[in-house]
Amino acid sequence: MLDVIQDTLLDGLKLLPFLFLAYLAIELIEHHAGEKTEAVLRRSGRLGPVLGGVIGVVPQCGFSAAAANFYAGGVITRGTLLAVFLSTSDEMLPILIGESAPAGLILKLLAVKAVCGILVGTVVDLLSRREPKLCIEELCEEAGCKCEESVWKSALRHTIKIFGFLLLVTFCLNLVIDLWGAEHLAGFILNRPVVGELLAGVIGLIPNCAASVVLTELYLSGGMGVGALLSGLLVGSGVGLLVLFRMHRHWKDNLLTLVILYGSGVALGSLAGLLPIF
Repeated sequence: MLDVIQDTLLDGLKLLPFLFLAYLAIELIEHHAGEKTEAVLRRSGRLGPVLGGVIGVVPQCGFSAAAANFYAGGVITRGTLLAVFLSTSDEMLPILIGESAPAGLILKLLAVKAVCGILVGTVVDLLSRREPKLCIEELCEEAGCKCEESVWKSALRHTIKIFGFLLLVTFCLNLVIDLWGAEHLAGFILNRPVVGELLAGVIGLIPNCAASVVLTELYLSGGMGVGALLSGLLVGSGVGLLVLFRMHRHWKDNLLTLVILYGSGVALGSLAGLLPIF
């Protein structure tokens, strides 16, 4: 147990400075471009899925939550909403950067998520008759966005929050590996081509940062393959789904969005995992 605690603390302390720098860079991007990207999304019209898929890969404060609010207010289409949900990566990017993952891997994951978001969003809009009403309502504050903070304070807040959660996740993983063995942990998901992707998709539905943290850490530790990772990350939309069900009172419509998100995320994640580029 002492060895597990020691390894967890050492791994966490090595990661801490890189995690802070990653969040600082993300906060700088958000503060300089966040409002502009949301304004572009509101005026996107039928190009919404394309813009949503591209913009969604850039980590921003509550962007998936803002997209859910825009959809609830009739500002964007379901396809645009799904494009944002599928392309957004929540905590994946800063964790991969902090863990010094290869730049090629990071770019491939982001590109696949953007392409999947654009593809699904475009198809959904082509099959749907729902047009945006263009009744713009700014509801970011209700989604818990604190974009008014300084970039340093916000980056530090995010770093402390995720660092604590990373320590907990890393401790649990190290403990399981120590008690169960790395091969058994990998076999639980990695050696189950269909079940692994389905389980990862369920994890992705968790409406907070926990989902992307767990998925990314499992992948980096060898506990799942890239297909399962992509399935979970594509389904994961941060707090977007939670905000959607809170702000949009049409539960049947929300369930349809949820079903499309989960089904397309798992299916496309599984297919993308078979690509020779990974």
